[in-house]
Amino acid sequence: MTLASTYSPSRVTAVGRLTALRVPPVVALSLAIVALAIAWSLAPSLFTSYDPVNGVPAQKLLGPSAAHWFGTDHLGRDLYTRVVYGTASSVASALIAVVIGVVAGGLIGLLAGFFGGWVDTLFARLVDVLLAIPKLLLAVIVVTAIGFDTTNAAIATGVSAVALFARVMRSEVIKTRQATFVESSFLLGGSRWHILWRHVLPNASRSVLPLAVLQFGDSILVIASLAFLGYGDPPPASDWGLLISIGKDYLKWPWLVYAPAFVTIATVLSVNRISRWLRKTD
Repeated sequence: MTLASTYSPSRVTAVGRLTALRVPPVVALSLAIVALAIAWSLAPSLFTSYDPVNGVPAQKLLGPSAAHWFGTDHLGRDLYTRVVYGTASSVASALIAVVIGVVAGGLIGLLAGFFGGWVDTLFARLVDVLLAIPKLLLAVIVVTAIGFDTTNAAIATGVSAVALFARVMRSEVIKTRQATFVESSFLLGGSRWHILWRHVLPNASRSVLPLAVLQFGDSILVIASLAFLGYGDPPPASDWGLLISIGKDYLKWPWLVYAPAFVTIATVLSVNRISRWLRKTD
């Protein structure tokens, strides 16, 4: 038996796949940060023993230390604890926004790109109207109409992202519709709806995943901005944007702003880096 014979084709293929899936160090760090944020949102009590709502007035405005990693706020509450407990609201709201954008925008782009004609024209005008309004302004308009609440802020953010997903899905559907296997399905007698759901949708939706990940980070920023402006849940909620808004009134104690801002920036940058890696990965 030769040395070359010990390497079977299946083993070579497995090694090639592992090599292809090798994660760069920066992406691995980004995945770790996002995983930590998700863990904070799912089980915040495992990461801190302090109460996020009730503080100790005698310990107000303490600087970062071993006992209080991010310091304390003006009511003596541990700021790290409030950031951890605020993660659930920020992550869940961003997820709601992405789901709304993917479902509504994806459906609009799918129908417009596949059927064309007056359907494409109608949806194209709707998308043009949404794109004509700045994203944050559109979110403010929607949340003002339906009420000030973090969930409503998530819905407003999702509505502002519909046009983006619609345009990407439409372009992918038009490209896929012209593929040879789709034309073959038509020639074999396949119905429009069968071809749409069986062939066009699975192939056209591949580009939506990196965009959804990117939009997740962008939604965190938009929702934090709405909370900063007062369109989210009122205190004693601990949304990241609300913590920054409260901290700006205490400029002599900068950790009240730096801590939640740093967590927000680190999470958004990590999500963006993961999205870029997914776009480059086959």
